[in-house]
Amino acid sequence: METNAVIQQRSLGFPWDTTDPFLLCVHHDDAYPWGNAQLGPNAPLAGRDLGQDFAGKDGWRMYHGRIVPGFPSHPHRGFETVTIVRKGLIDHADSLGAAARFGNGDVQWLTAGRGVVHSEMFPLLRADLPNPLELFQIWLNLPAAGKMAAPHFTMFWSEDIPHYVVTDTHGRVTEIVCIAGHLPGARDVTPLPPPPHSWAADATADVAIWTIKMAPDARWLLPAATNATSRRNLYFFKGAYVTVGGQAISEHAALELRATPAVELVNGNETAEFLLLQGRPINEPVVQYGPFVMNSQQEIEQAFADYSRTRFGGWPWPDPAPVHGPEHRRFATYADGQTQTKTAAFAD
Repeated sequence: METNAVIQQRSLGFPWDTTDPFLLCVHHDDAYPWGNAQLGPNAPLAGRDLGQDFAGKDGWRMYHGRIVPGFPSHPHRGFETVTIVRKGLIDHADSLGAAARFGNGDVQWLTAGRGVVHSEMFPLLRADLPNPLELFQIWLNLPAAGKMAAPHFTMFWSEDIPHYVVTDTHGRVTEIVCIAGHLPGARDVTPLPPPPHSWAADATADVAIWTIKMAPDARWLLPAATNATSRRNLYFFKGAYVTVGGQAISEHAALELRATPAVELVNGNETAEFLLLQGRPINEPVVQYGPFVMNSQQEIEQAFADYSRTRFGGWPWPDPAPVHGPEHRRFATYADGQTQTKTAAFAD
């Protein structure tokens, strides 16, 4: 096994550094207090820059929300968002007419394609307990052939996402959650199908989105990428220290790894957690302006013109920051009227 598996190590910022085919990864971790009758924080909002609150005062942010934390209606074109909610809840609404409440392990995958408007609000349902929220939002680029595809919204419910548990020779456990991409050697783990126009839907794209949780002192061999040209980033975001391919990592970091060979992960004396983002690069020009990601400046200008003219279908909701009531439920309603209802929002 090579000892130079780590190409480079970078500090975790906000957002985290990514490589093609990924555009962005943000780790939101907010210790929200008890909720009030409006499903916002039962705490004073004085001293916050409401509408633009990213400071992290008291360990949480309102983001662009003014009553309920979150991100009121905003447009996207030309890429996908993959939202992994580890704790807490998100209320989704979009210009397709779709809506959802999801969290505590659920994943939403939204292909913006030629254009969609959506909101992502964080309702604080618990009025007698804190409402912690932790999520990753990942932006996955679309190739030129898919940038003007029809928008597509889907849910990966936590009950359906494959989990793979490995026990090392000393009985210590590593758990891998496979949101996208097959885990080599795990024949019984079949990932859910990505949206049809996603780069992840191309089997040769070698896209993998996995979360990895290792017990103290556990060892696990991270398989090599399927494609030797794939880029892979391993984000060490929880734990004391780890060894990756023989290299000691003593601080939380973004580690760019070689596509091959396999890399041994050896955990320290605390539970450690990682996010893996991997994929063959699209290798096309990337021109981004805010929520639009295209291949040329002319296409960006066209995106603004199209949004100004059509609003990407308009906004069918009564306000720009809709929330879906106080009920402790998880659900999705799709643009075609299909509805899914899952178990209660909280295990307890």
